[in-house]
Amino acid sequence: MNSDRKFLGTEPVGRLLLKLALPTVAAQLINMLYNIVDRIYIGHIPGEGAMALTGVGVCMPLIMIVSAFAGLVGNGGAPRATIFMGRGDKESAEKTLGNCFSLQIAVSLVLTVILFVWNRDFLMAFGASENTIEYGVSYMNIYAVGTIFVQLTLGMNMFITAQGFAQTGMLSVLIGAAANIILDPIFIFALGMGVQGAALATIISQAMSCAWVLAFLFGRKTTLRLRACNMKLRRNIILPSLALGSSVFVMQSSESILSVCFNSSLLRYGGDIAVGAMTILTSVMQFAMLPLQGLGQGAQPIISYNYGAGNKDRVKSAYFLLLKISLSFSFLLWVSTMLFPHVFASLFTTDAALLDFTARALRIYLAVMVLFGAQTACQLTFTALGKAKQSIVVAVMRKFILLIPLIYIMPHIFTDDKTTAVYMAEPVADLLAVTFTVILFSFEFRRTLRGMGAPAAGTQA
Repeated sequence: MNSDRKFLGTEPVGRLLLKLALPTVAAQLINMLYNIVDRIYIGHIPGEGAMALTGVGVCMPLIMIVSAFAGLVGNGGAPRATIFMGRGDKESAEKTLGNCFSLQIAVSLVLTVILFVWNRDFLMAFGASENTIEYGVSYMNIYAVGTIFVQLTLGMNMFITAQGFAQTGMLSVLIGAAANIILDPIFIFALGMGVQGAALATIISQAMSCAWVLAFLFGRKTTLRLRACNMKLRRNIILPSLALGSSVFVMQSSESILSVCFNSSLLRYGGDIAVGAMTILTSVMQFAMLPLQGLGQGAQPIISYNYGAGNKDRVKSAYFLLLKISLSFSFLLWVSTMLFPHVFASLFTTDAALLDFTARALRIYLAVMVLFGAQTACQLTFTALGKAKQSIVVAVMRKFILLIPLIYIMPHIFTDDKTTAVYMAEPVADLLAVTFTVILFSFEFRRTLRGMGAPAAGTQA
């Protein structure tokens, strides 16, 4: 591969997307293992697995917030760096990398203090009960120590993938996930540490991933290198990056708010078992969404680079190929969850009551998952094109305007089973949101293509 990343503008789009997307999808699937493996092991702790799983599940809004801040910086800075590379402006690309690195360190320190001081208050507000709160506090007290590792791993790894080093980005995640899978049973069961062991395994694993990411970005193999001279925060670098990353932040942080809304409503109508089921539903949702996001991240360097270079046909080809693959994946996963809900639920619990309850809820909660491919393809393409406002609009529409109100409205419409009504809010909101997103994207994408020049000489679609 060329050191200036010009292959992003010359190699056939199909082959290039395959080369970049497969490692990023694998990375997302592997990354998903961090929290999901924790939940699988925790759910099987003898005698207390169901309560422990519910307690750790209530921690998810806080964990999502940490990831959201990493996305705010990384998902905003990485596409901008790639666009600069497409324009031949390597200096601005490296300034973006250095500024985002410094900002993530500052953000992680603030988050660490907040998580230490107020985690109990947050968890009680997020749906913990007297039966589950101590499990959540035990987990978060240790997880907070590793906030900086989570921030730098997730955020800086996006800059590796955005340069076209997809396999290196995958290895960043693989190192941590493999360590987590090995350490979890040792700390949880062999050393008898329970949920604290799960948290400790996670932060040690993230620290190992962080070391790998930073070693690469400070090393000689990377195209964009971390340099001390680029780490002083500059308004003209940071603010546009934050603006572009804000859509991902809204999307991910809203998951935290949604989790709070779901947990509080479910605790009211269905008790601890309904909250425990939500933990499993969220895990399965991650299984669906993260590979789709991986596909989008694989396509992002192609779309961003060629948008910066003015290669209209390649931008168009990359998007439509991304859309086809994303829809195919979401369809296959939807079929699997509808036909075999007990299989997915049994990964997280052996408790018969929780297992049956979750299997029924899963078919309702993910009823419209078949359309997720269109939602993610459109939203991530907005980000790749630098369309911050549009990306924010579709994120806000799905979560804040539609889903949150429906969580509270649906139980008043379907009064016979208010717990089921809460779960129904998700598919209703998803159907409306996807329709809105596709219409908006179709209009904006055509306008963007009209504003671009003819394809650059010597490029291939």
